[in-house]
Order: sequence, then C-alpha cells, then structure tokens
Amino acid sequence: MNADAADLVTRFCRSLLDADMAKTCSFLTPDVVYHNMPWAPVTGHAAVRQVLDPLVHGPGCALRVMDIEHTVADGNVVMNARVETWERKGVRAVLPVAGLFIVRDGLIARWVDYWDLATIAPLLATLTD
Repeated sequence: MNADAADLVTRFCRSLLDADMAKTCSFLTPDVVYHNMPWAPVTGHAAVRQVLDPLVHGPGCALRVMDIEHTVADGNVVMNARVETWERKGVRAVLPVAGLFIVRDGLIARWVDYWDLATIAPLLATLTD
C-alpha cells in the first residue's frame, strides 16, 4: 500500500470534520474533479465548496463522526470504506460511504464518493427548512 497517498486521503477525510474549508481544499488540486454520487461531478475548489458548504461546513454543520473502516492503496489510487454519522435538526443518519481518490503530485486530483441517497434523504430535507 502506498502509505503516503493513504495518509493524505485519511487526513483529508478527517479534515471534513474541522469546519475549515481552506484546510479541506488544501488537500485538493486546483482542478480537482469531485463526484459525489449520485449527483453530477464538479471541478475546482469553488465548485467543491459549493457542494460541501451546506452539507459539512455550513450553518448547523451536520457531519458529526467519520469512522474510516478500511483503506487500500495502489500507487496513486486510494480507496476507503467509511461510515459517516450526520445529524441536523434532530434528524440522524448513519451513512456507509465508499470513496475513490486519485492522488497527483501529493494532492487529491479526483474524488468520488458512492453512497445511498435514500439513507440520507431525511437529513437533506432539513437543508431546505
């Protein structure tokens, strides 16, 4: 396993709990492609922030816990299985996530997360309240 790439991805994932978008984006290439399934992919820091701010770093931040259960790496490709616990306005969701990351020049250049929309739909509804 590529320990450097795996460590980078683990630190990046944990940064999502810090509510510091500048820190989170510091792990990403300026032209990062982020595909948060099942939504359309976005490119660049500003687009990543637009997706994440309401979910992770916005008012009433909902991401509470992230347990990374498994990480595998082969060269510049890292995959992890994690369980994220989200809570907002009394709604709690425990969301299994499979992540795929491609590292380029010490930064994450591609990030794809796979998860089930139905699991977190009740929590997403609180964003429009």
